[in-house]
Amino acid sequence: MRVWLIQRAERYSPNSVEKDLAILSAVAGRLQRLDCEVELVPEEELPHREGSPQLVLTMGRLPETLERLKTLGIPVINSSEGIENCARSRLQALMESVGTPMPPQEGSDGYWLKRGDAAAQGRGDVVFAESKEQLAERIKEMEQRGIKDYTVSAHVVGDLVKFYGVRGTDFFRYYYPTDDGQTKFDDEQRNGPAHHYAFDASDLQQQMNHLAGAVGIDIYGGDCIVREDGSYCVIDFNDWPSFSRCREEAADAIVEIVNKEKKQ
Repeated sequence: MRVWLIQRAERYSPNSVEKDLAILSAVAGRLQRLDCEVELVPEEELPHREGSPQLVLTMGRLPETLERLKTLGIPVINSSEGIENCARSRLQALMESVGTPMPPQEGSDGYWLKRGDAAAQGRGDVVFAESKEQLAERIKEMEQRGIKDYTVSAHVVGDLVKFYGVRGTDFFRYYYPTDDGQTKFDDEQRNGPAHHYAFDASDLQQQMNHLAGAVGIDIYGGDCIVREDGSYCVIDFNDWPSFSRCREEAADAIVEIVNKEKKQ
C-alpha cells in the first residue's frame, strides 16, 4: 500500500514542530515494517506533488491542503471536512448539537477569547480576560488583527486535563500538564497545580469518541476542566495532536485503524 503522511505547516505547529514530526515518524516506521510504501510530504508541497497514494494520513491544516485532499478520491485520515470542523466556531456548534459538556458563557472568574475561524497559530489567538471590560479590549485587539470570527467562554475553576484518543480503538489517555510541566503557551498555569479531582474517565472517553464521530475525525486530542465535584467541561478539541506524552502507544493505535482500512 502506498501511503502519504502529510506534515503540518509550521504556522499550525506553534512550539511543536519537532513533536508533530515525531509522531508522524513513529507512524511511518510502523507502516514501513508492514511493507507499506511511505512518503512524508510537507503540506506546503502537496499542491505540486505528483503520484497516486492509496491512503493519506494527514496533520495538514492549510486550506489548499484540505481542498487538494478532497479531490484524491481515496481514504484520508483525518478527513478534510473533519479538520475544517475543528475550527472553533464550527466546533462549538457541533459540541452543542451532540451535548458535549461545555463551559458556561458567563462566570465570575474571567473569560477566554479564542479565534473561531481556524486553529490557534500563536499566543494571541487564545487570550484570557479578567473582566468584561478587559474582554471588550481583547476583542477589539483581535478584530484589529483582522479576526472577526471568535468565541467567548467563562473561565472554569478546576483541574486542567489533556486527553488523547484514536476513535475506533481502545486507545485513550489523559494527563495533567501541571504535573510534568509540558506546555505550549503557559495558559495551563491559569488553573494552578492539579488537585487530581476524581472523575469518570470512561465517560470522558465515550463522550470524546462520540464528538470525534460528529466532527468527522479519528485521531484527536483536547482539554477539559474537571471540577471539584467530578463534573467536567471540554474547553478544546482538535485534530491529530503531537501525542508527546504517549507517542508510541498512539502510533500503534493509528496503525491499527490503517490496518482496518486496508481490510475494507
